[in-house]
Amino acid sequence: MSNDFQYQSTWSHPGGKLRELGPKDVSTKELLAILISTGHKGKSAEDIAGEILDKFESLEQLSNAPLAELLEIKGLGDVKIIRIAAALELARRTTEEMINKHRRTPKLNK
Repeated sequence: MSNDFQYQSTWSHPGGKLRELGPKDVSTKELLAILISTGHKGKSAEDIAGEILDKFESLEQLSNAPLAELLEIKGLGDVKIIRIAAALELARRTTEEMINKHRRTPKLNK
């Protein structure tokens, strides 16, 4: 609870919370808001991130959605959508690397 208070009193954007507390203490909505960066006509970046999560229900569904579907959300334009797509692709590649590394690691017989 004190971390939330500190975040709210110190930072106006979740990027500050990430810098101060680390990425594990930042919600998925806040991470998306960092990628979105700015809001649009009375909606904060966090509001837009919430709409994305409501629409797609999971990061897996979001990562498999056509980019054009993101354009349906007011406040998202090409640049913001490209940032989100790039971050999701980096996550996918990281996962792939980890899986491949695990497959190559010889198992010791006990």
